[in-house]
Amino acid sequence: MKITLGRQSILLLGVNGLFALAGALSGTFLNVFLWKSRPDYAMLGWFTLSQQLAIGLTFWLAGKWVKEHNKMSALRLGTALSGIFYMIVLWAGSKAVDWIWPLGILLGCSLGLFWIAFNVVYFEITDRENRDLFNGWVGLLGSMTGIIGPWFSGLIITRMTDNTGYRLIFTVSLVIYVIAVVFSFFLKKRKVSGTYRWSEPWIQLSKRDSPWRTLGLGLFAQGAREGVFAFLIALLVYLATAQEYKLGQFSLITSAVALVSYWAAGKWFKPQYRSKGMFIGALILLVVLLPLLWKVTYGTLLIMGIGSAVAMPLYVLPMISAGFDMMGTSGENVEKRVELVVLRELCLMLGRLCGLTIFIVTVLNAPSLRMLTWLIIVLGASPLFGWIFMRKLLNRTEGQEPSA
Repeated sequence: MKITLGRQSILLLGVNGLFALAGALSGTFLNVFLWKSRPDYAMLGWFTLSQQLAIGLTFWLAGKWVKEHNKMSALRLGTALSGIFYMIVLWAGSKAVDWIWPLGILLGCSLGLFWIAFNVVYFEITDRENRDLFNGWVGLLGSMTGIIGPWFSGLIITRMTDNTGYRLIFTVSLVIYVIAVVFSFFLKKRKVSGTYRWSEPWIQLSKRDSPWRTLGLGLFAQGAREGVFAFLIALLVYLATAQEYKLGQFSLITSAVALVSYWAAGKWFKPQYRSKGMFIGALILLVVLLPLLWKVTYGTLLIMGIGSAVAMPLYVLPMISAGFDMMGTSGENVEKRVELVVLRELCLMLGRLCGLTIFIVTVLNAPSLRMLTWLIIVLGASPLFGWIFMRKLLNRTEGQEPSA
């Protein structure tokens, strides 16, 4: 039987694609923009940490509105706040570095509102049969926007003097966020049911035999890597080349590879291969970092970027799909889907905060590039621990019958 996606799934992918495009245009260069105003690793660490705190708290607090009221309004508000964030950065210019915490919190709130609504709606309009296909398309669209957005931004920023290019790119992102809000009105208002249980994530994580505790450890390990890698790798590419265009080129190449990887994963990566695939992906994610021990150059960073683009679908798709499959294993879990989405994000947030704390402590005392490289290797090993935590759970879910 051919696996397909419904009209609402395609519309949700469209909104996600626009949101990703706006983020790819500006988000790739946001930290470089801040760095050029104040070259301070710790400042970027605090900016990212404030985002992650806001994302986790927004997931937890907004869960009540998403479950009991209108999840579409949360998705639209998150998109609108992202546009407002870039509008404030445009207004503040180089003085944005003086407002790191408020700006980080605003961006985190916008991302939290968008992603809690997106994840809940995604669960409701997919099932175990087409979830990997949907995830593959999400990765595919992310890769396509990653090809177009940063390359175009890098080209514009490089060709324009001063910060004119940055202002233009931030303005374009603002317009795309507005378009995404308009598109979201074509998504049907989802039914709401039940009462939000504030303590449910903690209850699940406190149960010794709960599969959510196992998943939580895997997500923590994933977050420890991505919290730092999300901004540090792009910054290292810029520092190695001193050209925004080269950073755009780096993103173009790695995203092109990721596009093929996600397309292949969406087409051929079946649930029964999740455990083996996740292990192979985690191993590759670590191995491709080793050339950085020789020298941090554009070439070694590109090797890391291409290898990560190949491996990431193998690693991350089993993690995502297994978690959402667990939500569909019983009527009780389906009823608690919002709380379980919050649980996922809180575990990721705690992992990201852990990684970022290690990063900030490392860079407080004038770090060397060698020290940063070893930090990257240590955090880059965390996906292997994620697989160790997840392997038994993946083996169990591989044998389950398909369910909602």
